[in-house]
Formats: sequence, structure tokens, C-alpha cells
Amino acid sequence: MLLSALALAVPAPFAAAQPAVLPLLALVMLGMGLTLTPADFRAVLAMPRLVATGVALQYTVMPLGAVAVSWALSLPPEQALGMLLVGAASGGTASNVITYLARGNVALSVTMTAVSTLLAVALTPAWTLALAGQAMPVPLAGLVQTVALVAVGPVLVGMLLRRFLGRAALRFTAVFPAVSVAAICAIIAIIVGLNATRIATVGPLLALAVVLHNGLGLAAGYGLARGLGAGLAEARTIAIEVGMQNSGLAVALALKFFTPVAALPGALFSLWHNVSGAALAAFWASRPPPGQGGPG
Repeated sequence: MLLSALALAVPAPFAAAQPAVLPLLALVMLGMGLTLTPADFRAVLAMPRLVATGVALQYTVMPLGAVAVSWALSLPPEQALGMLLVGAASGGTASNVITYLARGNVALSVTMTAVSTLLAVALTPAWTLALAGQAMPVPLAGLVQTVALVAVGPVLVGMLLRRFLGRAALRFTAVFPAVSVAAICAIIAIIVGLNATRIATVGPLLALAVVLHNGLGLAAGYGLARGLGAGLAEARTIAIEVGMQNSGLAVALALKFFTPVAALPGALFSLWHNVSGAALAAFWASRPPPGQGGPG
């Protein structure tokens, strides 16, 4: 938080570090790949209902939750539209890092991110058209490329290193929880630096809306997943995947097709969901699911 406060006070150096965000995420994903085996993904693919449940919750709880929160707080139309864009977006790659730190099911997290990204090309504009009467395209190629380079690719490299280097590769996993925490702190600070001007214009009502929207996604994702029979690790994963959105996509769509005001919810969500996700991960990390050790 101190680093984020510094970024808010002196944003320029942190904003200049924007190119480091994706490499930082990719580095942590590579480390997570060292903890995974093909059997982990086979186990996830053997439970397609779990993946479908998680993705269905993401694309219902978040867009409908955005509308409900906006209505309850009587947000201005442009801000409400920005809330909807966040809710209708796909899952973000940072959710994979938070899942890792929270002792969730990383293979399920990566799978859900990939599936929700592919579905975003149809579901993001469909929800926006249905609930806001606005039509727009979604840049599928760019989204898929980002997920491939930042999430799927590094995980596969990490798994290959584990397979061919054996115990030598596993020695590195001991330091990756600390590396992951440092990476998330740096990413949050960079996001603050990039959005310092927008954040300064956010009123308390919109800030409350973003916090409620994120909290609704986390709580509903966990509660509904458990109610539908998911295990603790899987419910944590679904909660994080539902509550953490690709808010960068929401900001990009708002700026391209709508107004800077519509980009405010996404800019604030970019900051808040990393903060809340990191706090939740720290809480869950000290409470491992039965039979599970520490992350990494």
C-alpha cells in the first residue's frame, strides 16, 4: 500500500513502468507452471461441469451485479455503462496469480481464464447490447494473444522445465510465493500510476459501487460454487475468477466506443480488484484446504 500511495503522489515513474506489467505476470505464471503437472489439467478437464459453472457464474453474476449496483446507487448513465463494461468483460490474468497465492486450483484458474476470454468476443457485446442498448466489437485476437503470452505459454514452459529438470527446477518454487507477492505489489503501483489522474476524479459513490461490485463477485462466486458442490480449493478459484475482471478491456472499450467517464469504473476496478484479491489471498493462504500444503 505504501508503494501505491507513492505512485498516487508521484505517478510518472510508475506509469513509465507499464511495459513491465505483462512480463511480471508472465514470470509468476512460469513459476506456477513449475508447480503443475499434466495430471492437474487432466483432472480439471475431467470435470467440465466445474469449468462451465465457473464461467457461467462469471458471465451472469458480474454483468447483472453491475446493473443492480448501479441502479441501487443511482449512478449517472455513463458511469453505469462503465460498470456494465467491467461486469461483461472476461476474466483477467492477474486472477491466476491471486489463485496461486490463495491456494486455489491453478489449473482450473488458467482454464477458466482461457475459456472466458474466448467467449468474450460474443458475450461482452451481447450483454452490453442487451442491458445498455449499445453495440460494439471486442478485439478477440488481442485478448487471445495476451492470454497465450502471459498465462498459458509461461505455464507450459514451467511445466516443461519441471519435467526435464526434475528436482533442480523444484528448488525455485520455494521463492515464488514471495516473488508473486512482490510482483502483485509492483503491478498495483503501476496501475495506480497509470490511472492517477482518473482516480483523482472518482467520487465516493462510484468508489463504493466498484467495491460492492467486486465484493459481490467474490462472495457470490464462492458461495454459489460451494452450494453447487465445489471443493474448497475450487470454490476459492471460482470466487477469484468471478470477482476479478479484465478491467483493462473495459477501459479500452469505454475509451474507444464511449467516453472517458465510462472508463472510470474500469480504471478504479483495475486497482481495487488487485488490492482486494491480494488481501483475500493472504487470508486464504493461512487456511489451506485439507490435504494441501503451501503455495508452490
